Amino acid sequence: MNAPARSNNGGRQLTVQHITRFGYSRPIRHSRHCLHLRPIDDVHQKVVNYRLQIVPDVSITEFEDVFGNWASRFEINQPFKELTLTAESTIALSGVDPFAFTHAPIRPSFPLVWMPWEHMMLSPYLAPVELPESQLRELYDYAMSFVAQNHQDLMETLFSINLTLFREYKFVPGSTGLETTPYEVFTKKQGVCQDFANLFICMARLLGIPARYVCGYVYTGHQGGPFAQSDASHAWPQLYIPEVGWRGFDPTNGILESTNHIRVAVGRHYRDAAPTSGTLYSSAQEWMTIDVRVVEAPGSSLPAR
Repeated sequence: MNAPARSNNGGRQLTVQHITRFGYSRPIRHSRHCLHLRPIDDVHQKVVNYRLQIVPDVSITEFEDVFGNWASRFEINQPFKELTLTAESTIALSGVDPFAFTHAPIRPSFPLVWMPWEHMMLSPYLAPVELPESQLRELYDYAMSFVAQNHQDLMETLFSINLTLFREYKFVPGSTGLETTPYEVFTKKQGVCQDFANLFICMARLLGIPARYVCGYVYTGHQGGPFAQSDASHAWPQLYIPEVGWRGFDPTNGILESTNHIRVAVGRHYRDAAPTSGTLYSSAQEWMTIDVRVVEAPGSSLPAR
């Protein structure tokens, strides 16, 4: 891959075009929708510009949801058979070393202990998905095997899980669905980015580590390279590290969250952060196509170094 362009703070700017097209077998008389397409704006990434276009034309309400994501709501009150959503954004990403937090003077180890107020705030991210006890027990034992192999060291355990999911689980598009459970991913050793994120999240929570789901994009340079995801919506987990904060791991690609990653929304699970969701007040067959393109923002950076 070509060396990434760098901005004055050692970071970069990326532009994203995300087009989602829906088609229906018969006219939809009324619908309501919620979107998470505007990237998160915080200390690690800044939204330079953002534009959302919807066809048919509608009135859009934009707000901050309970997870701190930008969300958009709209209704369509006239019959339609096609719906097109085009979101375009430019994001400035900081050049923070993704491994910087691993050099903190405090090195957490198991078992983790949370103060009562911390546990109260983090509780939505500590409860694993509901599965039969036998399945959760097997996943817990699997997670604990990494703890034992890494001598109770928290960071080494997380790095080991991240790399194992990348190396031993096969990326197979279309092999799973939204209802696929972490246990099914564990037993079949295959899936897509959302499956590997869900399995990592479940394992982390069973170990007492708060974990949340991230929807976003990953920049690949359009050359494939080591990335399993190329120009598509991407998903990965963020884990809450004591006295560090939320940090992202990408088990699909075996790396940490970096300036190749653009975060759009976070939540307890996929449904909280889904790019598009809605309710149709008609009965019809639906089909959907998604076209995502992530590129370097032209003229936004200094020469590579």
